Amino acid sequence: MTSEHSRSPAFTYSPLGQTAHRVTPPGFNGLRVCTELGSGPGVFAAASRALLEWRMHRAMGVRMTSDAARAAPGVRVTVGLGVGRLRVEGPCRVVWTVEEERRAGWAYGTLAGHPEHGEEAFLVEHAHDGRVRLMVWAYSRPAAWWARAAGPLVPVFQRLYAHRCGQVLRRLARG
Repeated sequence: MTSEHSRSPAFTYSPLGQTAHRVTPPGFNGLRVCTELGSGPGVFAAASRALLEWRMHRAMGVRMTSDAARAAPGVRVTVGLGVGRLRVEGPCRVVWTVEEERRAGWAYGTLAGHPEHGEEAFLVEHAHDGRVRLMVWAYSRPAAWWARAAGPLVPVFQRLYAHRCGQVLRRLARG
């Protein structure tokens, strides 16, 4: 696993990289969602490419702008949800990546201007029984006033978003 822990520009939370260990630090809300994508090496390869090249997010209608074509530690990414004046943008930087024989994925952490403080990870795993799944882990807490005001709706939205990631990646991996 490759990590990025430099402080320029500064992440808006601490500790960094805890999604790699599936840990939710104290003071954060945790999220864990697992979606079956299919089975076999072809599904794993297609899902891994779609995830590492931002295609899963873009296929969901998320505006992904980044300074690299693939996820890599240190790559800056801005995630845009919504349309027009209702678009919310969240600047992030990739914290860690992994590309192994049976695992591929990455996590990004929030930068100044993101409505949340925290980290979100996306990992495709190819189990020894052949099953391929996407796991989404996150820990966050509200940063913007309106995210704090939304209260319990934010975790509901985050869970729906994670489930949608799995649905879209399943379609990309099988297509």
